[in-house]
Amino acid sequence: MTDKVVVITGGTSGIGYATALKMADSAAIVYVAARTERTFEKSNIKYHYVDVTNVESCKQLFDDVIDRYGRIDVLVADAGITADALTVKMTDEQFDRVIDVNLKGVFNIVRFVGPYMENQGWGSIVTVSSVVGEQGNIGQVNYSATKGAVISMTKTWAKEFSRKGANVRVNCVAPGYIMTRMMDTVPQNLLDKFAGQTMLKRLGQPEEIANVIGFLASDEASYITGTVISVNGGMRL
Repeated sequence: MTDKVVVITGGTSGIGYATALKMADSAAIVYVAARTERTFEKSNIKYHYVDVTNVESCKQLFDDVIDRYGRIDVLVADAGITADALTVKMTDEQFDRVIDVNLKGVFNIVRFVGPYMENQGWGSIVTVSSVVGEQGNIGQVNYSATKGAVISMTKTWAKEFSRKGANVRVNCVAPGYIMTRMMDTVPQNLLDKFAGQTMLKRLGQPEEIANVIGFLASDEASYITGTVISVNGGMRL
């Protein structure tokens, strides 16, 4: 990853933050993009504000990186939220907000970076789905819909951006339940239940997902594209 230009949306917390640190440790130039600012001790990590639900904000991020470095080698589309409720109780605001961030937000950044990589002739895009995008989950119809759609978009982009011979790879990581800030409000009894649903009998750590993202983004995964890698400890919902 030495000197590769990496953009990570949702990079100031959880999986995105762990990925930023891993990429920086590999000597990449890392642009961490999120709505909430965070300071980093590593000089090769730079923060950039972005609201992935806003097309102009995504374009500004893209333009700023290209203006400064003239290329983007890796995009990690990690920004995401939850707003859980049973279908009978889910409000339009809950549904629409999750769709806007988790689905449209991924499209909004890739709509600039993907075609650019195609013209550039190379690049690696890693999207972040979820175990619920593959298996579904009660109370998360909005979230699981977006994460399932991310998988479909990933497979489509893998075909689209390489169709003219460009070495552009697009892959997806589907984490299980990972101990990020998103899990702070989950009662301990449910965390224990989730851990019990895995073959490894524990929940995952952000660094364990970052390791897989880092691999897919790197040249070590040079013959992997259009693939979803599930990193969930053998979870069965």
